Amino acid sequence: MAGAIVIGAGIGGLAAGVALRRRGWEVTVLERAEALEEVGAGLAVAPNALRALDVLGLGDRLRKLAALQGAAGIRRPDGRWISRTDAAAAEARYGEPTIVVHRAALVTLLAGALRPGTLRLGEPAAVVDAAAGRVVTPGGDLTADLVVAADGIGSAVRGKLFPDHPRPRYTGVTSWRFVVPPPNAPLVPAETWGGGRIFGAVGMGDGRTYCYATAPAPEGSTADLAPHFAGWHAPIPQLIAAAGTVIQTDIRCLERPLPRFHEGRTVLLGDAAHAMTPNLGQGACQALEDAVVLAAYAGDLARYSAERAPRAAAVAAASRRIARLAALRGPAASVRDVAMTLAGRLGPDLVLRQTDPVFAWRPPA
Repeated sequence: MAGAIVIGAGIGGLAAGVALRRRGWEVTVLERAEALEEVGAGLAVAPNALRALDVLGLGDRLRKLAALQGAAGIRRPDGRWISRTDAAAAEARYGEPTIVVHRAALVTLLAGALRPGTLRLGEPAAVVDAAAGRVVTPGGDLTADLVVAADGIGSAVRGKLFPDHPRPRYTGVTSWRFVVPPPNAPLVPAETWGGGRIFGAVGMGDGRTYCYATAPAPEGSTADLAPHFAGWHAPIPQLIAAAGTVIQTDIRCLERPLPRFHEGRTVLLGDAAHAMTPNLGQGACQALEDAVVLAAYAGDLARYSAERAPRAAAVAAASRRIARLAALRGPAASVRDVAMTLAGRLGPDLVLRQTDPVFAWRPPA
């Protein structure tokens, strides 16, 4: 039986472990953390990611959670709508809903699908020979037919494979994420754009509300969230006031795509391969796609790169375009709002059509 080592037990690494095992590989997942703790906040599992989870035998378990329902869209800080879509229309178009879950719930689901003994916690690893598939750990060197580097945005493996490639760059925007109990009034899923800032709120499958926000800020700052959104429409101030633990992260991305995702027996996956801005909510979704495509083409890594590198680059570019659109201020933002409102009035299909290249993806047979 062919053997694979996966470095990193985030969503992409765990999914790769499950996918490879289902294809008959002997898998070991190495994670430097001592435990898979409940870290992070919410994330959206879009139709393309749900199809990837189906390949892993986990899609139906996620579908049991509540999906987005009713109207959703983009608003101004005063509450007026810029653009609206309907979740039912989106589900009809793509054949799948979008489900918002806590990151920890998805990690738990994926980890539970691994064969017992596959996941080794508290065991950092580094690639020392990409061509030979050799990995060094505190317990000694390991060699595998395939090494999967799912070691995140600061990937040491990416730096080893592509030492001259620019590292992820700070975009000038910081983000905040938190989860709160549901508000007293019914919550309409929406992002609010204004002054180069974004605030989003959406219900999760467990009944809680996932909130996220972005704003321009100096790199490494610990800016307070509330002043950026003072005076914005309800329930934004109430949601911020209810926040307990708030995770702040500077947003970085790979501005230039990697030429390929493999070298020798070693492949990159997830943020290690294509760290992108969060504006399309596709970071975890693309990692799930990576996992099932890698498992399908694990015997031909050039094909994995050929399938995934252009796809991930296109999604990352689309996400950056939305980031630039949301960052507009003053008269340019007013023109943007009018254009988006007019597009929405021409019909929901026109708005949804923009996401077809992302959400319509299907895994290889």
